[in-house]
Formats: sequence, C-alpha cells, structure tokens
Amino acid sequence: MTDLVTRAQALADDLLFPAATEVDLKGEVPSSHFDALAAEGFYGLAAPKEAGGPGADLPTIVQVLETLAGGCLSTMFTWIQHHGLVAALTTADNAELRDRYLPRLVSGELKAGAAFAAVIPTPPRLRAERVDGGYLLDGEAPFVSGWGVIDLLQLCARDGDTVVSAIIDPVPGEQLEARPLDLVAAQGTATVHLVFTRYFLPDDRVYGKIAHADFVAGNTFASRLNGCAPLGLAARAARLIEELGKPGVAAGIRAEIDAVRGRLDAALADPPSLPAARAAGAELAFRAAGALVAANGSTSVLAGRHPQRLVREATFLLVAAGRPEIKSGLLELFSRD
Repeated sequence: MTDLVTRAQALADDLLFPAATEVDLKGEVPSSHFDALAAEGFYGLAAPKEAGGPGADLPTIVQVLETLAGGCLSTMFTWIQHHGLVAALTTADNAELRDRYLPRLVSGELKAGAAFAAVIPTPPRLRAERVDGGYLLDGEAPFVSGWGVIDLLQLCARDGDTVVSAIIDPVPGEQLEARPLDLVAAQGTATVHLVFTRYFLPDDRVYGKIAHADFVAGNTFASRLNGCAPLGLAARAARLIEELGKPGVAAGIRAEIDAVRGRLDAALADPPSLPAARAAGAELAFRAAGALVAANGSTSVLAGRHPQRLVREATFLLVAAGRPEIKSGLLELFSRD
C-alpha cells in the first residue's frame, strides 16, 4: 500500500500545501482539490476491494490521513467526512441504497458529509419521532462540514435509545435550516449549523438502526482516525521547523508523533485509553505549531504566513470531533506542573 501513501504525499506537497495559505485567506477550498482526490482514488480509501476500493490496511489509511492533513487541513477535514457513509454502506442491509450510491461514492462522483455527533449525548441534540412511513426529525446538528460541496449527508438521529442512520439530500428548506458558521480556522470546510423542524425522513432513506450503547461503542475506530489530523499538522510543523535550521526540535516533535500514534493504535484494543491518546495528539499539534512560531520569529504573526495559520488550525483541532473525556484530558495536560 506504499503507492497510496506516495501519491498522498505528492498531492499534499505539490497541490495542497502550496495553496493552503490562499485557501485560508479566501475561506474556500477550490474544487480542483476534491477533483484531484477523486482522480487519485482517495474517495474510496475506506472501501474494501469488493466494493471498488483499495482494501487499505490501518497503517496505510493513517498515513494517508496524516499526510493530507499536513497539506491542507480544510481540504482534508472536508474530505474525511465522506468516508463514514462509504464504510456504512459497505455493510448496510439496505441493498437499494447501497447499490444506488456506493459505486459513485467510491469513485468520488458523489461526495458525502456527516452529521452523527448529535446523537451521542443524552439527551440527544437531534431526535427522531416514528410516524407513518418514516420519522420526523427535530433538533440540531451543530457542526456539519462541506455544505455546498457535498451531494449527500450521512445523518444520525435518536429515537429513544435507538440511533437511526440515514441519507438525506443537503438541501435547505422550511424544515431544514443551514446557518453558515464563521470559524477562526479551516473556514474552507464550509461548516454550517443545521436546524431540523419536523423534517420528514422516509423509511427508504434509512440504512440502519442500532442501540445507542452499541453505536457509541462502535465509534472507537472513527475516533481513532480522528486522531490523524493533529499528527499530520504536527508533522508539517516539524518539517517547517527543520527547514528553519532547527533539526533537533523537529526530531523531538517527530518522536512524540510516533509515540502518540502508537497510543492511538493500541487504544483500538483498549477503548477507555483512547480519549487520553486523542488529547495527547491535539496538545502536541498545538505545541508543535507554537514551536514553529517561535522558531520562525516575529513574521509568524503576519497574515498569510504558515506559522499563524497552523496555530489557528491547531486550535480548531483542540475541539474538532471532541468528547468530554478528551476535553478533560486536554485540561489535565495544559495544567500539568
């Protein structure tokens, strides 16, 4: 699978990173970035071979995610939302939805976003009420990325203790309001706050139902992958620090990246340890970006410079895909003696 990683590195270095400053300043990812990801087959990264994907193993997926995050966080963060639906449809019982959408999702012809975090807390932020022929949805999905880019939205809502998973069209209307968010970083993710008011979800758009406890337990793999972006950002910071003539500092950051990656991988077999590993990765990214600012000097605070952008993006990653346990872990790290 080294070919996938090599192609991801070329894409990050030749296309994404050179454009990252402009993406940050404009707050928009050019469509050519997503086209390039599709052309290289990266929209099917999560798919097994029998579904048209590469059947990539975990180390390969991790390296690709970290590499792309170090190229352009806005591009990577928007793109990574797609893979939840790809993975879900490969095992879904709803053959009609799978056959209709999966091949075009794997090819990148269709692009997907995700909105499932609202079902994790109790009470949920997005509720589903059973009615004839489907469900009525009420509530909110606070952060949904890729609005205006995605063709489909993977959506989860709670009906009591059951999580209902479905596909909807990301089209605003009387029952679905999309409120654009002004982010301090990664504005190019086109993130919105969705509000659902008696939104009708027909049964034929539902691809799965699962107990809430099982849904949370099954989120371990996705949470581990969410730990990739901070490490990719830290690696880019280390690379820039080395280019500034500080190889010892860069080597120290890289050693920490390897250690955190090992903790994240080990947590797949020990899920209670995952929040601490996620916190360690986010804190490392924040610290590595700060080290880049210090190494580069006063010009780091000028608009359009990589150091200040990476600090803001590291701030974004302190809370992106967060959970209360990760927050507690971060506060413990920040308050250590």
